Amino acid sequence: MTRDDIERMAKEAGAMEWGESVVPAMMDIEKFAALVAAAEREACAKVCEEHGDKWADGSDEWRNGQATASYYCAIAIRARGEQKQP
Repeated sequence: MTRDDIERMAKEAGAMEWGESVVPAMMDIEKFAALVAAAEREACAKVCEEHGDKWADGSDEWRNGQATASYYCAIAIRARGEQKQP
C-alpha cells in the first residue's frame, strides 16, 4: 500500500480535510482501520488468485488442485470482511 493509498483512505474516512491532517474522532479512526483492513484483505486475496493462475494451466491433478486451493483461499480471505465484529 502506498502513501497515496493511505492518504486517500484517510480522506475517505474523514480523518483528513483539505489535505491537512486534523485530530480524527474515534469513529473516523475505526472507519480508517476498516478501510485499511479491507485493502489488505483484497491484496492478499489477489496474491492467492495470482498463485492459482500460475497453476491453473498445469495438466496434472496436483497442479489443478493447487489452483483450486488458491482460489478457495482468496474467497475465504474476502469473506473475513463479511464477519460481524464483536
